[in-house]
Amino acid sequence: MTNPAPEAIASEILRQATARGADKSICPSEVARALAGGEEAAWRPLMGKVRQAAVALAGAGQLEILRKGKPVPAEAVRGVIRLRVPGGTAGETAE
Repeated sequence: MTNPAPEAIASEILRQATARGADKSICPSEVARALAGGEEAAWRPLMGKVRQAAVALAGAGQLEILRKGKPVPAEAVRGVIRLRVPGGTAGETAE
């Protein structure tokens, strides 16, 4: 799936984050790699779409975006981030 719909991206983010649990986070690249279906060169172009979907999910209260292990507001997302379902502990270390 090299050009997934926004709904498919959001679904994969929530699936992976839920499977990992509220006390752990996922990297957006894990979602992009899964959506690329094993095509190594195809996952990087998906990163922007994955981040956009994550921001939308965070705005809807379905996801937390972490920077340096702490939740950040969706409008303040920049740089390296991780994702988790709401309810995790603050100060988490990256998996």
